[in-house]
Order: sequence, then C-alpha cells, then structure tokens
Amino acid sequence: MTELRRIRSYVRLEGRLTQAQSDAIARLWPRFGLELGPDRFDFARIFGREAPLFLEIGFGNGEALAQLATNAPERDFVGIEVHRPGVGHLLRLLEGKEITNVRVLCEDAALVLREHVSSASLDGVLLWFPDPWPKKRHHKRRLVHAEFIALLRERMRPGGYLHLATDWQHYAQHMLATVDADGGFVNLAGNGRYPARLVSRPLTKFEQRGLWLGHEVWDMVYRRV
Repeated sequence: MTELRRIRSYVRLEGRLTQAQSDAIARLWPRFGLELGPDRFDFARIFGREAPLFLEIGFGNGEALAQLATNAPERDFVGIEVHRPGVGHLLRLLEGKEITNVRVLCEDAALVLREHVSSASLDGVLLWFPDPWPKKRHHKRRLVHAEFIALLRERMRPGGYLHLATDWQHYAQHMLATVDADGGFVNLAGNGRYPARLVSRPLTKFEQRGLWLGHEVWDMVYRRV
C-alpha cells in the first residue's frame, strides 16, 4: 500500500475546556488514556482480556461511545478524538457510569492506524459525522478517501463491520462511492444504496442538532470481505 498522505483532516480548535473537564483529564487519563510508543498496541494486554475490538474515530463529546460500551460490555472500544473538551467529557462519563471497556486516544487517527494498530485486529470501525469540509478547496482534508479506506480494510478482520454516517449529502455520496470502489467491503444495503437509520447507532447530540435544523442523515454499513 502506498504511504498514506499526511494532510490532516482536522484543525485543533480547542474550544473552552471547563475546569471539570481539565480535572478529569489530569486525574483519569492514566486510567483510560493511551499514549503512543514505539510499538503497536497490544489491546488484549491493555484491556486484560481477549474481546471483539471496536474503534470510533472522532467521538465528539463521547456520549454515543459511552452508551455503546454500556450496551455491549462483552466488547472493547477505543475512541479517538483530537479535541480535549470532548476527551474530558468522555472521561467523566466513563468514571461516573463505571465503564471499564473503553480506552481513549487524543491523536491523529491516520497516524494511529498506520503506525500503532496491527493488521486484522479491529472487529469494527465507526466513523460518524466526520468534518465534511464542505468547500471544494478543502475536500482534500476529508478523512474518507481511497488511501484511508484501504488502511481501514488492512486493519480490520475479515467479516469486520464498518459504519459511516454524515448529514452532508455530497459527502455521503463521496463516502459511498469511495468505499464501494475499494473492493474490500460489501455494502449491506447493496452497492450505491443507503440503509435506513440503524437503531444500533445512538442518536448523538450533534445529530439531534442537525435534525432540528432539518438535515437529513445518511448511514453506510459495510462488511470487510
């Protein structure tokens, strides 16, 4: 596989980090946070068990991820988010709800996948409402592109589950065409088609705001072949 391009799909707009979020990061990061080292992650050692492993890229405030982990204690989850207020919010949820099957990274997802996740180690990848970069001149920053999908495929187990969602129609069309064209995934709704919204995906705060504004939402669900 060619080297994944280094264009970042995000800008670190820190926003307001509350005192509670800051305190949560300082106190809970050693418990739930993962730091990048020279080697790839050994998730069985990290979680202390062998379990299906799911990755959420860009978990926002973490409420959907916390709900997923609560609903599926037999699974382990790793969440990646570059904005620290969201990280702090999730850490507080993990402590408050006594959730033990989640670990957190505050890093670039492409870097983590490329250099720190082993091949065929992920049972599922969730990519919900990534930044659509709607201006044409910014499309190169979109996270979903052919090289990134190829990287996901290489890191997922055969039979693994890839679930994307967006409320930008143009980006949905781009996602659909990109993953369908990869050849390593089966679109469970049929090539070129979107399924109805899945009840397995928690309704995020971001999505609720979009629906209130009249936005449609497009889900795409694939299996790794």
